[in-house]
Amino acid sequence: MSETAGGRTASASPFVEIARDDWAALAPGTARPLTETELVQLRGLGDTLDLQEVQDVYVPLSRLLNLYVAGTRDLHRSTSAFLGERARSTPFVIGVAGSVAVGKSTIARLLRELLARWDDTPRVELVTTDGFLLPNAELERRGLMHRKGFPESYDRRALLRFVSRIKGGAEEVRAPFYSHLSYDIVPDAEVVVRRPDVLIVEGLNVLQAAGSAGGMALSDLFDFSVYVDARTSDIAHWYEERFLSLQRGAFANPDSYFHRYAALDEREARERAASIWSAINEPNLVQNILPTRSRAKLVLRKGGDHGVDSVLLRKL
Repeated sequence: MSETAGGRTASASPFVEIARDDWAALAPGTARPLTETELVQLRGLGDTLDLQEVQDVYVPLSRLLNLYVAGTRDLHRSTSAFLGERARSTPFVIGVAGSVAVGKSTIARLLRELLARWDDTPRVELVTTDGFLLPNAELERRGLMHRKGFPESYDRRALLRFVSRIKGGAEEVRAPFYSHLSYDIVPDAEVVVRRPDVLIVEGLNVLQAAGSAGGMALSDLFDFSVYVDARTSDIAHWYEERFLSLQRGAFANPDSYFHRYAALDEREARERAASIWSAINEPNLVQNILPTRSRAKLVLRKGGDHGVDSVLLRKL
């Protein structure tokens, strides 16, 4: 692999790799700063995201996404004119994928805030695929409770219909609501999406291809996709630290599904976190999530400090 100008590398890869400093320099005049309070509200548990990281990594990314949105709208207008139609443009859909504990939820929330600050995309909605997990009772019935988060634990048809309707321009689309406290779908609660300019869909397996039987995959509906990447050993460490933070906080709530872990001492908590990681989250990452990385339009590659070291952008 040989070096080229601007710190980028040239190879047979479909991606161009851009070092963080070079990436940060791509949009010096497009600052959309957040306040520290706003950032704290967006940051996930255990995530070290700071304002400098926002400026260096996510402001340029929001500008790139803004350019993609504008380009897609221009293409829509040209195509409509060619066909002699006056069809309304449809929402621009972004998929955000990656492992448990890699920070993708924080990134999805951050992108929602940054994109909404661009004048031409004021309505940005975020939906996580958690709402399309099968209810715990159904997972128990199918013997899949130990596979929660794996592709087969989702109502994939419902998720595909949901995004298809939004992409098709439906005025209002509803999704189930998932509670991280009860670790289950909440009956009679919904998430409502009304014709956004941009829809962000965040989840573990959103970049999977269609199955062997063919048909449409969720990723076929994405206009852009982001994969949040890191070494598996780093993610395992982040997961363990997050588990300990939750064990000292949210798990103490008697209504928490994981309340049974609240009384563990630190050694026991670390052992339990390592056991869950090795039995569930690591196999899901290796078997299902990591293989989809090459399908993304852009890969954010994190270092051990949770900060982004480089960006891989698919070549046009």
